[in-house]
Amino acid sequence: MKNSQDNFIFTSESVSEGHPDKVCDQISDAILDLFMLHDKNSRVACETLATTNRVILAGEVNIKKNKAEITEEIIEKTVRDKVKDIGYEQKGFHWKDIIIENHLHNQSQDISMGVDQDEVNEVYGAGDQGIMFGYACEESENLMPAPIYYSHKILKELSNFRHTNDSFFGPDSKSQVSVLYENNKPKSITSIVVSSQHNEKASNEEIRKKILELIESTIPLEILPAKEEILVNPTGRFVVGGPDGDAGLTGRKIIVDTYGGAAPHGGGAFSGKDYTKVDRSAAYMARYLAKNIVGSGITKKCLIQLSYAIGVIEPISIFLKIDQNSSIDQSKLIQVIKENFDLSPAGIKRFLSLDKPIYQHTASYGHFGRTFDKQKGLFSWESVESVDIFKNL
Repeated sequence: MKNSQDNFIFTSESVSEGHPDKVCDQISDAILDLFMLHDKNSRVACETLATTNRVILAGEVNIKKNKAEITEEIIEKTVRDKVKDIGYEQKGFHWKDIIIENHLHNQSQDISMGVDQDEVNEVYGAGDQGIMFGYACEESENLMPAPIYYSHKILKELSNFRHTNDSFFGPDSKSQVSVLYENNKPKSITSIVVSSQHNEKASNEEIRKKILELIESTIPLEILPAKEEILVNPTGRFVVGGPDGDAGLTGRKIIVDTYGGAAPHGGGAFSGKDYTKVDRSAAYMARYLAKNIVGSGITKKCLIQLSYAIGVIEPISIFLKIDQNSSIDQSKLIQVIKENFDLSPAGIKRFLSLDKPIYQHTASYGHFGRTFDKQKGLFSWESVESVDIFKNL
């Protein structure tokens, strides 16, 4: 097939909750949730490193209420519980046996002075400078790009099978989906790659058979590639996995966390950061705006960029790009956003209810394209409650 602007193949990958980097993301967010549970205005920037039977925590925290309740023992238990929940009980990485080093310390006063400008009236400056992107498109039911949508879907199905069955699969797995686009629309899947950790006794044949079953139960048969284009554990064997096989770090899977490369990423990671860090909160808000604009039906896709400066309350700039076939004036859309949405860190926090311990749920299978759970306060940025604001433009 000749490559052109409207006809191409695009690939995205996903990783499971047992991938070493994702283990670290989940631990960092478990620590964030722990602090948020004791003080909703906690300031947290937690980084995690995981390797063979060792987890290292580092970063900055600032908590004013119930500080004495967050002991070293509670932090350690939080880490072990998260590793156990993921499913690591192997010789080189076991929730009981991991050595945990805690190097968290108090947040710099230079940072907190710029962020917490007026806590009584909830006036916060951005916790750092940065650029954040939000994106939405009509390629899937959750307004996500098709390649990352299907990549996540395969691994979630594999994870559900592993957690509900006494199977030969281990926690560590990856997927990769290549989608053929014709006239800028997803047409079919040209190839799928799945690599999954397994025990020593499992044969390559039974691993492939089960993964093929899971793929076929997840993706419509009419868009699946030929079976020879579905690669399962292409290296042959995948017994040693997780942090024992490859060290993990917080924030190394930012493209998996967002749009699979189909839209730009500002560079900042999400996990382990509280809502004053606009790397996270403004990326959530940008997704909310893009999703509601596309959900309103005025355009087939929307990209938004927000930029901030440390200690400054309002965004420095707003950039917006929509489908070229849309007749909507992009500058008018930006004006509507400014008139209807408070894009300061405090405004985003209030609008999306980000001062709650909700973050562990975000740390695997993407922060976007998830199901909004109003009752539990999860994934508020996936709500489409503002579509009416944009419908009549």
